Amino acid sequence: MSAAPPLASYRRRVRASEERVWENVLDWEHLPWLHRHAFSSCERLTASREGWRARAALAPGGAAREILLELEVKRAAGRYVARTLEGPGAGTEIWTRVRAAGPGETDVEVDFHVPGVAPGDREALGAAYQKLYARLWDEDEAMMRRRAEVLAAGLLRAAPAGGELHLGPAAALRARAPCVVDAGGVPLRVARVDGALYAHSAVCPHWGGPLEEPEAEAACVRCPWHGYRFDVRTGGSADGRALRLAFARRIEVDAGGEARLSLG
Repeated sequence: MSAAPPLASYRRRVRASEERVWENVLDWEHLPWLHRHAFSSCERLTASREGWRARAALAPGGAAREILLELEVKRAAGRYVARTLEGPGAGTEIWTRVRAAGPGETDVEVDFHVPGVAPGDREALGAAYQKLYARLWDEDEAMMRRRAEVLAAGLLRAAPAGGELHLGPAAALRARAPCVVDAGGVPLRVARVDGALYAHSAVCPHWGGPLEEPEAEAACVRCPWHGYRFDVRTGGSADGRALRLAFARRIEVDAGGEARLSLG
């Protein structure tokens, strides 16, 4: 760590457990999805429980603002450091201390060490870092809290129990779609594809991300956390990754125009 005082510091109490925070620290994959305002891409080079190294493109700017980013974890000491090794801001080190603050809460303390900043620019740049990290931690906190809730409720890869779910008049359901319905405690998203109605799990099977209002691409949905894509008609992966939705099925319409979903 630089012996010079930090450019600025940022402190907050995160409403997530220390376990979730460390899990989030090691998750390089969410950077260009959850934090797309800051990163436009991220290509992992190495990864382990001690950290990771990746080539990341800063947003806005894309490849023209590519950096080599290294994250080193010292969990026993309760800290980690993100280093910009190459590209804009090379030499920058951002040190973060992590400390459990009670059930489901964690204190984080961030110090920004940025080389070569002119004295007259330090205050403005320090404020910019603080504003950026407030937004990044807001987004991370929401993800960590949702993930904890999904895990606690056993919904990560849960499918509805057997039986049949009556969804009312198909015409009204089409008018509402996309929408979310409850199938015995399991949330399902109803979508229209080429005039037909389908119901699929509203929980991403990767980390439990929200598919209630995902990015929709014709017959596919994309998780906003890590970019995983799924075909809503089959539940299968639409990007070649080895995951599938826990439930995906066509909704049938009976002779009376009522929508019925088989859960078995």
